[in-house]
Amino acid sequence: MTSLRTSVCWIAGFVAVLALTFTLPSLAQDTANDYPTAARADYVFGCMEVNGGTQEALRRCSCSIDVIASIVPYDKYVEAETVMSVVQVGGEKAALFHDPSMVEKVAELRRAQAEGEVRCF
Repeated sequence: MTSLRTSVCWIAGFVAVLALTFTLPSLAQDTANDYPTAARADYVFGCMEVNGGTQEALRRCSCSIDVIASIVPYDKYVEAETVMSVVQVGGEKAALFHDPSMVEKVAELRRAQAEGEVRCF
């Protein structure tokens, strides 16, 4: 009876280790890849429009957003995109977004975009 319990415990432990082995990498990947599909698609559509709308543009633009996502967390991406769109419109409210912390967020995104261009285009 003891050897049966030992075998069952050993098998249960082995299954637990296997489960962790396959779960932990996917959890790490989810944190590193937290951009929603819609945000990625929106970027790719805009990028493709600027780059001719070809299959080659699709490949390169998809690569570019992957590079950006590997450098800038999604919440910072959203903040920088918001700042850029408000500043582009201009006006009185845009002046609030010229704060040095906001400027740095935009600069971080622009550096990531430049890295995406270097690697993908």
